[in-house]
Amino acid sequence: MLHPPKARSFVNRLTALFPQSAVVLTLGLLLLPITFGILGTLLPAFGYLPALGGLELGLQPFRALLETPGLATAALLSLITGLAATAISLCVTLVFIAGFAGTPALSRIQHFLSPLLAVPHAAAAFGLAFLIAPSGFLIRLIAPLFGIERPPDVLIPHDPWGLTMIAGLVIKETPFLFLVTLAALPQVDLAGARRLGSSFGYGRIAGFVYLLWPALYRQIRFAVYAVIAYSSSVVDVAIILGPNLPGTLATRLVQWMNDPDLSMRFLASAGAVLQLAVTLAALILWFCLEKLGAALMRFFRDRGHRFGGDRLLCLSSIVAVALIAASVFAGLAILAIWSLAGLWQFPDLLPRDFTLRSWMVALPRVLDPLVTTLVIGLASTLIAVFLTIGCLEREIQTGRNGGDRSLMLLYLPLMVPQIAFVFGLQLLFIGSGSQYRLAALILVHLVFVLPYVFLSLADPWRAMDRRYEVIAAALGRSRLSVLLSVRLPMLIRPILTALAVGFAVSVGQYLPTLLIGEGRLSTITTEAVALASGNNRRVIGVYALLQTILPFLAFALAALLPAVLHRNRRDMRV
Repeated sequence: MLHPPKARSFVNRLTALFPQSAVVLTLGLLLLPITFGILGTLLPAFGYLPALGGLELGLQPFRALLETPGLATAALLSLITGLAATAISLCVTLVFIAGFAGTPALSRIQHFLSPLLAVPHAAAAFGLAFLIAPSGFLIRLIAPLFGIERPPDVLIPHDPWGLTMIAGLVIKETPFLFLVTLAALPQVDLAGARRLGSSFGYGRIAGFVYLLWPALYRQIRFAVYAVIAYSSSVVDVAIILGPNLPGTLATRLVQWMNDPDLSMRFLASAGAVLQLAVTLAALILWFCLEKLGAALMRFFRDRGHRFGGDRLLCLSSIVAVALIAASVFAGLAILAIWSLAGLWQFPDLLPRDFTLRSWMVALPRVLDPLVTTLVIGLASTLIAVFLTIGCLEREIQTGRNGGDRSLMLLYLPLMVPQIAFVFGLQLLFIGSGSQYRLAALILVHLVFVLPYVFLSLADPWRAMDRRYEVIAAALGRSRLSVLLSVRLPMLIRPILTALAVGFAVSVGQYLPTLLIGEGRLSTITTEAVALASGNNRRVIGVYALLQTILPFLAFALAALLPAVLHRNRRDMRV
């Protein structure tokens, strides 16, 4: 039997070993799936897939890919929509924050935009589609004024230029970039820059751009790259809002991957390599745009252009942000109405009656996907939080409060197109004959959940005053005891918020679930997107609302639980 001092020494050694192991395990869980996934995509792309008779390396899959009709249009659509959505989202964010940073308007808008992060991309896309479709709510609003009795014969969702898809991406990516920029804003001297700029007669936007934007952009650059990578290879939003004939490259790839003809897997692999090249091209073009933007900024700055009359531009930005928030909330409201609608003919503004029939029909079918969603989301998020805490504890032990450079690889899953390596993972899982689909799905979700959990928790963890731990250690507490009794209770709110963020990311995963689940495991998201082609708005409303309710419940619990746990501790409730 161990004596207390020996037991304490053993616990200390174990506690010291855990953070180092967590860093190694985290990097392994990120790098290995991506590496093997890309390898599993590259080999079939060059004709090597023994399970399907591909025993020699060659270029035949790429020849077949180049002969595919509409390929250039699909690739160009992916490139343009990704860059356009990112550029619009970043411009709206920049102009609004430049015009209103340090004012009460910024904090008020923040309260409106923060909940939008909990809305999955697919749910937001469905809401926008129901809002602006030819028979959507906006047309019904103006129908009596213009005497419209039938829906206009015009493509709004699925327009051939991808404009609706760009709009759907903008209403989701702008809140993300807005909150990322707000998180980086304390790193610059806003008040000093405002005083200096105004003293020389510069407008609010010009002074902000000249003095603060270069340093601020360096803080958010990886987030912008992640938006480019996602927008140029997105599948669920493209299926719901994007062009159909031809679709974007990512949607074409999903069709080939699910084709009953197994030989199409070679073509799909070659297409996945092309998608990787398209995303890389988008990132290179964006890098060139960065250089061009920096040169233009220096040109106007060095010539003393002050742009004092920017009031109209500031007002335009607040209108744009308000429209983005209103579009999402109005879309969710329309989804709720459709899920309860009885007879609702065009051009009636509201249904003639309301019924729970759609919910009663859908709920028995949704039980299995709901359970799968909860199990995968909770498991992947809890593992992510556990590993994140270990990595952050390692920073404290080594004195690297700015972060371990190796953990910059956390951004890798966000900047590599999902379809470029998840398809390879699917082929590897099939080839291995593994039946542990649920475990595989949790592992793949973890790859995408872990970066968001780490980024959510890192700043609060690093900002905590370490003097509390020093006092506890001086009183003889072990490292494990300090972690469990001091740090974790004090950081329970950001930990729960990181859990909510991770769970929301897991709920919104469409492509990994579709490919790794192979139809045996479905979630609320895959079921909702599958209904997009059926055009049953009532059932879509039910699934899209359920998909939205789950993350909202997670964020609500993250806000309420600390208040309950700290109800007798006034300062901890703040």
